[in-house]
Amino acid sequence: MPTKPPYLRHLNSSTNLETTYEATRAGFVALALEKNNRATPYVSEARVLQEAAFQAKNPNELLRIKGIQNGLLTAAGLSDKSVTHLQPEDKETAVKELIKNFLEPAGNKFVEELVFRFLLIRGDALGGSMRNIGGVLAQRKFTRAILSTLKIAGTPYRWQDIKGRNWFENDNDFEIESSLRGIYWKNGKQDRTLIFNLTVPLVKNNVDLCLFNSSPDNLDESISKSYIALGELKGGIDPAGADEHWKTARTALERIRKSFTRVKLKPNIFFVGAAIEKKMATEIWNDLTKGVLTNAANLNEENQLASISHWLCNL
Repeated sequence: MPTKPPYLRHLNSSTNLETTYEATRAGFVALALEKNNRATPYVSEARVLQEAAFQAKNPNELLRIKGIQNGLLTAAGLSDKSVTHLQPEDKETAVKELIKNFLEPAGNKFVEELVFRFLLIRGDALGGSMRNIGGVLAQRKFTRAILSTLKIAGTPYRWQDIKGRNWFENDNDFEIESSLRGIYWKNGKQDRTLIFNLTVPLVKNNVDLCLFNSSPDNLDESISKSYIALGELKGGIDPAGADEHWKTARTALERIRKSFTRVKLKPNIFFVGAAIEKKMATEIWNDLTKGVLTNAANLNEENQLASISHWLCNL
């Protein structure tokens, strides 16, 4: 009897893949909450800067207040990264220009002007960090689904931290999805290692998710036959950008497929997305029925996410 395609466990048609209005709304709310969380340190810093700046009777006295130099540099328009490349005299010049051009013209409102400019620059930094927040949240959600699948199955696992690249036992995995790069487990006697955001030598591009038939100690991403599955994960929730995200993902998936076909290999290829519109859902469904894609799921649908996680963990 032919094996049932894995996507049929959670999909009946392309309609199942479409993102609902409720999911879109919830996604925007989640982004807003994350933005507020990330803004909290900046607001706190601004309050500290304001309190210290009130000691000054005029803008020039700000230069004599200890402990606020970084705040003054930020208000002057310098990022944390740019400050590390400047000499002390350059920093002093930047702050003096801030005082001359913006704080002195503000009169007795110079502290208010200082804080506004500090928040303006910090807000720009926040905006930059938010550009890929959809992808970050998507990876966290997908990671938690994989970890939950392994836990429910009673399957021991180890996880790799993204900064030190160290592997840890799963004794306490509270919020590790925020700093996780890889997961290792055994499917029966077979080693399985899942790595996020890896540049695959054969493809010569970054791939969001790569599942290997290997333990972390023996993992070699240059060995093409060790890849079991490769997938793209798109977390953007804005319907206006859905088609563009899918075009990017589809091109990446096609590149993966062709690269492995050239060396006569056919790993499983899958897609998980948050914003899936009707036309996009139809194209994904067609790729599934043709065998171009092995599996796909809508990130917002818990049953679909659980199903594709179960599938991956049992490959």
